[in-house]
Amino acid sequence: MRNRLGLIALVLWLVTAVGLGVLFVHGRTEKAPDGRTAILMSAAERDFVFTEMRGLLVAVRDITAALAEGDTVKVAAAAKAMGMGEAHDRAPALLAKLPLDFKRLAMTLHGGFDEMAEAAAKGETPAQLNTRLIAQLDRCTVCHAGFRIDVAQ
Repeated sequence: MRNRLGLIALVLWLVTAVGLGVLFVHGRTEKAPDGRTAILMSAAERDFVFTEMRGLLVAVRDITAALAEGDTVKVAAAAKAMGMGEAHDRAPALLAKLPLDFKRLAMTLHGGFDEMAEAAAKGETPAQLNTRLIAQLDRCTVCHAGFRIDVAQ
């Protein structure tokens, strides 16, 4: 009897681990009619993600303005605000709903802002920083071309 309970516990543990692994990789998604991957979440979670995206857009605007002025101190401040330290741990439950490719893009994007802030602080020229900003915008474009966020029904 004891061996049977142990075996049942092991099987349940394995099923749970596999299920969580699949959720971590695929998130809560479905194929959207437009060919992109639809990430399914609650309306509140969608609002949270869209608020963060608007914050990214504001940072890009601020960085662009600072580059036009040649002010790399402002570039560093705006970029740092969107870096890894500022962007995470605000919605840990949401991470489970995001597919791995989306998570990778987000991590690369926020890490790229950290790199831009460091480069600005170390004296990269506005032209070099603009090249970094273009790479950041390329990440935004890839993400928006491949994903959309839908409210789960």
